[in-house]
Formats: sequence, structure tokens, C-alpha cells
Amino acid sequence: MTPTDQAHDYGEDAAVEQPAIQLFADLRWETVNLYHEWAGGKSTEGRESEKQVVLEGRLRTALERLNPDLPATAITQVIEEITLDRARMVHANANHELWRLLREGVKVKVATPRGGQETKTARIIDWRNPEANDFLLASQFWVKGEMHRRRPDLIGFVNGIPLVLLELKKPSAPLKSAYDDNLTDYRDTIPHVFTPNAFIILSNGFDTKVGSTFAPWQFFNEWKRVEDEGEAGRVSLETAIRGMCAKEKLLDLVENFIVYEEEKAGLVKKLAKNHQYLGVNRAIIEVLQSRDRPEGEPARLGVFWHTQGSGKSLSMVFFSRKILRTVPGSWSFVMVTDRQELDEQIYKTFLATGTVTNNDAHANSGAHLKELLKGDHRFVFTLIHKFNTRDGTAYPKLSDRRDIIVITDEAHRSQYDTLALNMRNALPNAGFLGFTGTPLMAGEERTREVFGDYISIYNFA
Repeated sequence: MTPTDQAHDYGEDAAVEQPAIQLFADLRWETVNLYHEWAGGKSTEGRESEKQVVLEGRLRTALERLNPDLPATAITQVIEEITLDRARMVHANANHELWRLLREGVKVKVATPRGGQETKTARIIDWRNPEANDFLLASQFWVKGEMHRRRPDLIGFVNGIPLVLLELKKPSAPLKSAYDDNLTDYRDTIPHVFTPNAFIILSNGFDTKVGSTFAPWQFFNEWKRVEDEGEAGRVSLETAIRGMCAKEKLLDLVENFIVYEEEKAGLVKKLAKNHQYLGVNRAIIEVLQSRDRPEGEPARLGVFWHTQGSGKSLSMVFFSRKILRTVPGSWSFVMVTDRQELDEQIYKTFLATGTVTNNDAHANSGAHLKELLKGDHRFVFTLIHKFNTRDGTAYPKLSDRRDIIVITDEAHRSQYDTLALNMRNALPNAGFLGFTGTPLMAGEERTREVFGDYISIYNFA
């Protein structure tokens, strides 16, 4: 809380904060009020000072449980790496570095029985088994910065690492005041609490918005649905907490729905929006279900109808990265568009987010496309016209692989019948996923034939 807001606001506490704490408890989080953390002279959470934002005791316990083969010295190395002072780094870069450690693990040197050394990777979070982790919601957690002490309303810790910050206001206060009066102040006075942070929730009970760690106000968005797009959308603190902080959902968001995009001004952290999260996860269910299909039958994974400006390129990034990370197989993705500028825009997004790292996967001719598809590239980018044959003969089969997914953007606009058939002839066992910013019209039955029907709709309504 800021100096002008030191007295505890009981309107906020009773109407907003206590119900939020109860909701976390319902989601099987441990909850604790740390307002009197230091009353006995020592921190009840084992902190050495209020400057510490990682609960090292909980982190150590979790690390020992997740890495039973690592000696105590290696566990200490891991804690030192996680809690390293990154104050001199650009904030987004420090956050990115820590996110990668959480996601990929920390490499440590361990002595071998013969007196040598070997490198092992310590797991910080068990991404596949949420219950193997320690989830703690702390209210009234004092944090000391260089000059000031601050007390954010609620902080969610996973294995002692502060991943979620909630700032709450009483129902009569405008939501933006949580951003203007509190969040911007915290970013200035206690910046180290944001180094491990995944995302932020702001709410006055009625109005609720969520955003990535360093997002400006205009990039805070509503989270209206918990499980499925078919739900009636509801803006509320309960929806945001259930939709983002249920244990498996929080881990999924942190692991698979955060990207760091290189822009002119530097690295920008981006968090998936509600429609991207729900749509991508629905598409992944389709991929999993399609694995049992008969040989020679392409997988119709469905169509995303996401209106222009809704972040389709990033949805493609989230989808392909989550498949590569969580679904067994040696997956390849063929990114198909019908216009040069679209092709370049999608490619640049994949490049800027570090999803692809080279130019080799960009088809520069029909012959080059055939060569790429016969290979084992993770990503191939092409215009749909390169699936053409000059003399109208049948397109040759290029790969029998079942772990290829063709993702097309707006390709239903162009000479679609022949070219779609050519894609299917080339890759008879592939999966096909379509993206469009406009609804499928009558007469576009071939689109449905290749891709299936809508699996995600995010239109102007």
C-alpha cells in the first residue's frame, strides 16, 4: 500500500480481499496472513529480511522433493541462482532469465563417485503434476525496497517463488486506481518483487483486469471464461482467479502462454489473452484425439475464427510451442499463407519470440518447398501458391509423417479448391488447422472439408 493508504481499508478487506482468499483456499492453496510475520522478532516464513521476496525455506523443501538425487550443496547452488540479484539488468530481461530457469531447470555441477564432475538439471517446478508443488497465497506481505516498504494485497507463491500479484480495491473505487496508485508505485519502489512475477490481477470485486508483469494499463485485459468459450462471459474477480490461478491453469499459463518478443525498444513480455488460451488448448485436445485416426486420413483440427487484431500470429506461436513441449512426437509445422506480407508478418513473430532461429525453413520456390517437406524441419513457412503444379497434374506425395501440422492463415481466400487438395496429396497424414479473421462463407465447404468446423470463435461481438 502507498503511504496515503496505510490504514487497512475494511471495505476492501471484507468485500474483496477475504472472498478472494477464500477462493484460493477452495482451489487448495495454503493461505496465510503475514501482517504480523515479524511479531516474534523472526519471520514466520524464514525470511532474513523484508528485502527477500523468495521464500527460501519453501523453495529448498520443494527442490529436495523434486530432485531427490541432488546433494545439499547442489540445492544451495540452485537457490543462489534463483535468488541472484538481477537489479542491474533491464527488468524484462531479468524476468525472462528467471522464467527460463523455472521452465528449463537450473544446471548444477555434481561430484561423481570417481572424483569427477557431471552436470545435472534441477527441476524448480513440476509442470506435469501440480500437486507435487507448494502453492501459498500470502496476504499483507511486507516488502522492503531501497527506500520504502510496501505491502501488496495478495501474492501467490509456487515453491516459494512469487508468481502472481493481486492488487485489490474496494468496490466503490475505480479499477484504474489499483494501477495508477499502487502497481506503478510498486514497480518503482519494490521492483525486485516483479523479477520472478508471471502476471498481475487488478480488481475492485466487480471490475477485474489481468496483465503481464510490465504491461502498461492499455494492455490489461478481461478474463471472462474459465473452461470453455461456450460459457456466458463474466467479468469478475472469481472468474479471473478460477480461470488463471487454479493450480493446473496457473502452471499451464506460466509454462506455455507467456512469450518474450524482441521489439525495437527491447524485449517485451506478453501474456496470452483469454480467447488465445482457451482456443489453443481446445486445438491441442483435437491434436491429442486425432492421434488414433486411421492411416491415410488427415486430421481436421478445426478453424480459429479470430477477428483481425486479436493476436492470431501469437496464437500460432503458443500452439506450436505447447505441442513441441508437451505432446510426444517429432512435430513439424507448415505455416501457409496466401500473401507475401502475411507470410513475413507471421515469420517475423516466430523469429522475434525466439520460436524459430534461422532462414532455412522459408520456401522460396515450389521446388524448395518440396525439398523442405521431405526433410525434418520443425517449421516451414510458405505461400499456398507454391503448392501449385504448372501443368495441372496431381501434386506428388512428399511425406507420410503423422506428426506434421499444417497451419494456414486466410488461405480459404485463394484458389482454394485445387491448392487445398494439393496440400492433402502432399501430406496425406498431416493435421490441418485453419485461422481466419472473417467468417467462413457459403461455398467454402472445401475449407471445412480440410480443416473441420470452428473450434474457437472470437469475433467483434
